[in-house]
Amino acid sequence: MIFAPLLRPATYARWLHLMLGLVFAGVMVLVYPGVEGGPPLRTALLAAAVDVPVLGLLALLPAVRRQEGVQARLLLVPEREESIGVAPSADWADRGRTACWLVARVVLGVALGGATARAIAVSGDALRAPFGPRALLAPLALFALLWLVVLAGRLQLALAERLLGPSRAERLAAAEARAERLLERNRLARELHDSIGHALTVTVLQAGAAREVADPAFRERALEAIETTGRRALDDLERMLVLLREQPEQTAAEQPGLDRAGELFAAARAAGSPVDAELAVRAAELPGVLSREAYRIVQEGVTNALRHAPGAPILVRAAVADGALELSCRTALTGGGSSRRGGGKGLRGVRERAVLLGGACAAGPDGPDWLLRVRLPLRLGR
Repeated sequence: MIFAPLLRPATYARWLHLMLGLVFAGVMVLVYPGVEGGPPLRTALLAAAVDVPVLGLLALLPAVRRQEGVQARLLLVPEREESIGVAPSADWADRGRTACWLVARVVLGVALGGATARAIAVSGDALRAPFGPRALLAPLALFALLWLVVLAGRLQLALAERLLGPSRAERLAAAEARAERLLERNRLARELHDSIGHALTVTVLQAGAAREVADPAFRERALEAIETTGRRALDDLERMLVLLREQPEQTAAEQPGLDRAGELFAAARAAGSPVDAELAVRAAELPGVLSREAYRIVQEGVTNALRHAPGAPILVRAAVADGALELSCRTALTGGGSSRRGGGKGLRGVRERAVLLGGACAAGPDGPDWLLRVRLPLRLGR
């Protein structure tokens, strides 16, 4: 529609932005060479000779690029705000682009200011003339001026995205930040899956056993195990929510390490699965990240054993050999639970943890048992 761009608020915001460039040129003309004496062309050339060096000097200030970026975002109304940077100049390339932007902004502002003055003059002359064909020049001149404003605003926006847009280093930093956020979200998803999945598995098994067994003492132990597991899951959930909400003033609970693996084994025993655990390594001797990830891997192994083979014995081993932490979790291949075929998100999470730490993971049948084996190097890569 031919009138649609003329009705958008962005058109007039861009007009204001263009007129600010005219204001700068006008101030410079008043300062030097002045408005008196000499032909207009000579005055314009002298003003330009003064404006360009001044704009070049302004562009040397890193904060000028930030200020111009903020103003362009507010008044030029880009579709994507990130297309115009708001970071200060970081190198000479940024300063050069800022100088080109300042000169282009002033030139466009002066050109549009002259066109605006001319259109207003033509419209005024047409309105003062006797009624006739010449009177039609007034609306036509204003219509042409508004469309000139639309086109000049689009050109100004394109220049801003080109000259004030993020540099290559800024785009790389933004891409790395997005990748870091994605990795963090994936890590939190794995943490929630492991923690809440384990808690729900233990809770379901304990509740089912308590319903089937008539012994009041067993029911009491089952309810106590459900309460303990639920509280631990709530602590993990609260820690995850603090991280997701990005509230630095709150302190997330410390992530559990391998030293708390005994709690997993106690919960499994309370659910009716005997656990034979041999941890020939002290958590304090491991790097913090290795201890935490090892805990989550053991947790996933125990949870899978409870889910797929409830009541079957679980053998857990952890030892250091050849500069690596070796973890294994063995249980019956089949049981009263669901089938193991295909693997789920839990095993994928274990593999991802192992790969991120430079290790390896293997899971599958081993004779009559199901065996999960993970090897994590003690010296983590950079």
